[in-house]
Amino acid sequence: MTAYAIAHLRQPGVIHPQVGEYLRRIQSTLDPFGGRFLVHGAQAQVVEGVWPGPIVVVAFPDLGRARGWYDSPDYREILPLRTDHLVGDVVLVGGVEPGHDPAKLAAGLIDAG
Repeated sequence: MTAYAIAHLRQPGVIHPQVGEYLRRIQSTLDPFGGRFLVHGAQAQVVEGVWPGPIVVVAFPDLGRARGWYDSPDYREILPLRTDHLVGDVVLVGGVEPGHDPAKLAAGLIDAG
């Protein structure tokens, strides 16, 4: 099942040179794990709540490969180039199976409650 690395960067503005270096090097850390950008630095059109800053979404074939990428020595080497200069949150999350039915999910949650 497809998995995603989602970053909410809460500090838009001028890019520090080390973040530029991070951006130059990140794709080579994703390639061995099948990672590909779906969204990269886009500003959200907020329709509910507050969401300051850009969004990044990277798709992986599965959660194991997403975790493998994040924990890999190559990514860990460049990670401080971003974290030392940008404030944000990053999550890894699995997607839904083909044929996902939200009504069945709701029924299960109601029955369990």
